[in-house]
Amino acid sequence: MDAITTVDARGLAPVRGKARIDVLDILRGLAILGILFINVPYMAAPVAVFNADVRAIGWTLPDRIAWSANYLLWSGTQRAVLQFLFGAAVLILARKAMEPDGPVAVSDLYYRRNLWLLVFGCIDAVLLFWPGDILHIYAIAALFLFPFRRVSPKLLLAMGMVWPLMFAIGIPDYGAREYVQRTQLVHEVSHAVADQHAGRALTRDEDRALADWRRTLQLLDRPVERAEAAAAERAAHSGSAAAYAKHYWLAWRDLVQEWLVWSVIEAVCAMMIGMALWKWGVIQGQRSKRFYLTTLALAYGIGFTCRGIGLSEVLAFGVGPRTIWITGEGARLAIGLGHVALINYAVQTRLGEAILRPFKATGRVAFSLYFLQQFIGMWVLFAPWGLNLWGRFGWAQMTAIACAMVAVEVMLANLWLRRFANGPLEWLWRSLAYGRPMPMRRTDGGHAASEAKLASIPSRIA
Repeated sequence: MDAITTVDARGLAPVRGKARIDVLDILRGLAILGILFINVPYMAAPVAVFNADVRAIGWTLPDRIAWSANYLLWSGTQRAVLQFLFGAAVLILARKAMEPDGPVAVSDLYYRRNLWLLVFGCIDAVLLFWPGDILHIYAIAALFLFPFRRVSPKLLLAMGMVWPLMFAIGIPDYGAREYVQRTQLVHEVSHAVADQHAGRALTRDEDRALADWRRTLQLLDRPVERAEAAAAERAAHSGSAAAYAKHYWLAWRDLVQEWLVWSVIEAVCAMMIGMALWKWGVIQGQRSKRFYLTTLALAYGIGFTCRGIGLSEVLAFGVGPRTIWITGEGARLAIGLGHVALINYAVQTRLGEAILRPFKATGRVAFSLYFLQQFIGMWVLFAPWGLNLWGRFGWAQMTAIACAMVAVEVMLANLWLRRFANGPLEWLWRSLAYGRPMPMRRTDGGHAASEAKLASIPSRIA
């Protein structure tokens, strides 16, 4: 066999033992919980206001620390980890169809599973009113991945880097193209302002530069548009249930119209990187501690350096060029890879495994927890018929709310798995995909036998 086949045979064999399954569960659970820190502000605060200026909903020292920490650690990076895991899950599910004469039933199951995931995503957006749903995006992206299951990891990685390259160039927006244009505009405006202060007549190019600068400021500020959006949000949260539902349905529609194609491209590329990481044995814990430490240092070094520079640019609150327009996607993936390396290193140590042990349960019921997050946020805490806490908190307080929700979800997940083999929505999703009821209650009295049963079902990702 060639090297790729050897890696596949090792990496896609039926799971034996706990370590490899556990690290996937821990990664998935932590990623689902980490997403809360980014999602809660979009549930709890006036989005139009803080999209215009993050300082508008609170900018005390704790707020600045909370916002900066979320920007550096969580923004997009947990999505990257989930995308890597989803790519790995393609190969876990497809392991019996790796050969050309593999059973057609596996591909049938794969597409049924993801079509049902698309349905669940639409339910999340329509019934739970969550416009930021990622399930429908991942479901659509996954429909393109199955034919690539036999592609070499190097080629998968190369294809996965297409989106970061597009992002860096400036497709669909910003990137190096906008960076160069904005840099040149700032330079021209600086000269024009200097000439004005010196009392010199402006050239035609300087007049044009100042006019372009004013248009840029207007496009970035958009006071009328943002005021209308803020008013619509306030009306939705102070009016009827129908107005609340309509507001978030329209928000989801607008996001789908503007970003669905680009979001699917991002997901497909990141999932291909996840497939490559699986084939190399990286994501499932088959490499050495030294490998993970080296990967952690390189990935975090690159990712946090780019993000740190970007953070300083954002906190300047200017309209000049920003390097994060070029490096943003690469930094997101790098930090996501760093998270993968950190967790894989930690579970190979006694202390790390003990600290991370409670998060195994959250990974096994991650699908259910994701819906629970939306229900608590959109139906209980911040809904006009619930506690109606919308618009009352700054960044530090919303981070505290996310921490409290994380604690509750970790507790619920561990309690639930004492009696059940998987989460309620995991059970429903698998039953729909397989066309028959799957086992739900635990009959073993312990985790080990339950894990062995679950390992025989090729649907380890939520």
